[in-house]
Amino acid sequence: MRSMNIAATGMLAQQMNVEVISNNIANMNTTGYKGQRAEFQDLLYQNLERPGSTTSTAGTIVPYGIQIGVGVKPAAVVRNTEQGNLNFTENPYDVAIQGRGYFRVQLPTGEEAYTRAGALGRTAEGQLVTPDGFVIQPGIAIPQDATDVQISQQGQVTVRLPGQAAPQQVGQLDLAIFVNEGGLEATGDNLFLETAASGPAIVGAPGATGYGTIMQGFLETANVNPVAEITNLITAQRAYEMNSKVITTSDEMMSMTARLRT
Repeated sequence: MRSMNIAATGMLAQQMNVEVISNNIANMNTTGYKGQRAEFQDLLYQNLERPGSTTSTAGTIVPYGIQIGVGVKPAAVVRNTEQGNLNFTENPYDVAIQGRGYFRVQLPTGEEAYTRAGALGRTAEGQLVTPDGFVIQPGIAIPQDATDVQISQQGQVTVRLPGQAAPQQVGQLDLAIFVNEGGLEATGDNLFLETAASGPAIVGAPGATGYGTIMQGFLETANVNPVAEITNLITAQRAYEMNSKVITTSDEMMSMTARLRT
């Protein structure tokens, strides 16, 4: 019976769906996290009678035919790149992006990664870094005797130094945007890598056309909707149960056939 194999593909698909939903729920408090959703496609069809085939010498054709589907398969896990809410923290080294863009991060391997999580800190040398100690590009050093740090919406980093009345600019943050943000490869630690699907990074100044602005003292929250995720979880659970019911029913039908006597 095809129904057993078909229902098995449905159970595997819903299992993956639940895994994606559980990851969204687990990261509800992750800074800058972008929620995901699973998408599915139907599998190939067995044509017992092909639609449009000729049924007589007079040229009559089959209007519908008989096509039996063989199940479902995962097609993609799509990332929702919509803006999350901005949470006020009062920390001068917390920065959020209002709009499009990613901070550039220099990895120890020499690769460049990208992140929306702006919970920055300072090294002993004054470098602005991520919580893992990776340097934010372009490298910006805050003088040790700086008494005040200001980051403008356009990414200009200025400090006040003892004995100087006017603030001094020590660096300029920039942002990277991509033609297809959903094509970035998530590597964990709130970091993404460029891929052939995302296209190359296009670096520009915050506030320029197509780029977001910098909000000092804020962090972007995850864009996960907990109510929607719980609803999706219940739907996936019910779909899994219904597929398991199909397997049980198919087993009962086969058992009934096996008990037939001539």
